[in-house]
Amino acid sequence: MARAAARTTTNKDMTMTASREDFAALLEESFKSNGLDEGNVVKGRVIAIEKEYAIIDVGLKTEGKIPLKEFGIPGQPNKIVVGDNVEVFLDRVENAMGEAVLSRDKARREESWTKLERAFEDKLRVTGVIFGRVKGGFTVDLDGAVAFLPGSQVDIRPVRDAGPLMNKNEPFLILKMDKRRGNIVVSRRAVLEESRAEQRNELVANLKEGQVIDGVVKNITDYGAFVDLGGVDGLLHVTDIAWRRVNHPSEVLAIGANVKVQVIKVNPETQRISLGMKQLEADPWEGVAAKYPLGTKFKGRVTNITDYGAFVELEPGVEGLVHVSEMSWVKKNVHPGKIISTSQEVEVMVLEVDSTKRRISLGLKQTMDNPWHSFSDKHPVGSIIEGEIKNITEFGLFIGLDGDIDGMAHLSDLDWNEPGEEAIKKFKKGDRVKAVVLDVDTDKERIALGVKQVSGDPMESLGPVKKGDIVTTTVTEVTDSGLEVIVGDLKAFIRKNELSRDRAEQKPERYSVGDKVDARVTNVDKAARKITLSIKAREIAEEKEAVAQYGSSDSGASLGDILGAALRKKEKGE
Repeated sequence: MARAAARTTTNKDMTMTASREDFAALLEESFKSNGLDEGNVVKGRVIAIEKEYAIIDVGLKTEGKIPLKEFGIPGQPNKIVVGDNVEVFLDRVENAMGEAVLSRDKARREESWTKLERAFEDKLRVTGVIFGRVKGGFTVDLDGAVAFLPGSQVDIRPVRDAGPLMNKNEPFLILKMDKRRGNIVVSRRAVLEESRAEQRNELVANLKEGQVIDGVVKNITDYGAFVDLGGVDGLLHVTDIAWRRVNHPSEVLAIGANVKVQVIKVNPETQRISLGMKQLEADPWEGVAAKYPLGTKFKGRVTNITDYGAFVELEPGVEGLVHVSEMSWVKKNVHPGKIISTSQEVEVMVLEVDSTKRRISLGLKQTMDNPWHSFSDKHPVGSIIEGEIKNITEFGLFIGLDGDIDGMAHLSDLDWNEPGEEAIKKFKKGDRVKAVVLDVDTDKERIALGVKQVSGDPMESLGPVKKGDIVTTTVTEVTDSGLEVIVGDLKAFIRKNELSRDRAEQKPERYSVGDKVDARVTNVDKAARKITLSIKAREIAEEKEAVAQYGSSDSGASLGDILGAALRKKEKGE
């Protein structure tokens, strides 16, 4: 019985389900017959307006509600009233509340999509209204379809304030469409570029080189300014603004300023236009050679300083270059900025003029006294000067002189007796020393000095000494190898084996510092400032002289007798 009851219940449920499905199918069929398919645009009538909604009757069992804002055009007030017939999009026949789900926006979008797709395929312009801002750009209403306008596509150049463009009909080109996702991307910039290109082609075709035209400064860069010639821009290079040096276009021009320019060059292929302003003025370089003869001095203003020199403006539009080598007599390998400064007024001399290349070479140092000539006139060769040691090098001393110039004392000119490598150790930077001017070469800008020459040549203190002369010396130092002696102002050395004729007497310790010793000159080297002395040679010479005067051992006299007689004669003054 239970099974029978269950079977009966199931049959009832199936019957009821079948009845509902049949009813739904019949209802749907009736809607289709009336053209009320979901997902289609249907006609309806406004039967009421409640607060922010319009009540629409589309012939279904229930009405639908649509927000009033969907009936208005962005930026304009709503004009819908009760009784108006409108086309709406039937999204759903009935929702959970039993109401029809309708949309005016979707209806308009469906209407627009067909037109927009055709315009996209044919690359035609469409009209739309910018009504909102979103991240990265703006929203545009294309007669119901909402499109995205990227910020970069608003204008040819970046737009800081898009307020004047809002809520106004503007032409656009469709860049991209995706109906499945409902995405449309448009560009206002493309429209402007097309219009600009047409104007540009027409204007460029009518421009001729040499033509004078009015323009407006549109943009300023480091290298020049862009001038709007009425739909097309031309470049006014910084070098063509004025004949004089212009460091930056902003010194002369301002954005928005009206200027008169001359067309220098037009390239129809690239549509590049080169403009000039200085061409409308007289060329200051005409007759510049006669105006600035060589060797004359002029005053000018420093306009620019570079690593290799400085530019000096002689008159507006005429500049000359003072090379770094022509700036100072004494300051070498120094940046020009450490000698002169920008805007400084200086006196220069014209060294060279090249009118063809528009170049003038100027000299700054030529307007000042040459310190090398001045020194030569004031301190002739042989004169004694005093200066401070500026630098010590491996080959000598650099001594500061008058006029900020230096003279060099070579190692060989530091001391008469010591090697230069040893003598230079006695000096230090900052010491003041006296020196003799040995040579002045004004062309090569060199001055040779001698420190040892201040005390005089020790060879001159000897007088007319020659080989074979007997001289009296003073012992200054006793060493194992011999005696250091001084003759006049000249130092000399007597070797141990030259101390005596007798080998047993060749002992340096027999002498003391301060002893007077007679020695024979065996060699004179004036170039090396040296003499060679020998006591042994003196004794041998004296012996030969005594034997010659007083006889010889062959006559029966002993050597002692002969020498004794010679000594006695010497003592008597004979």
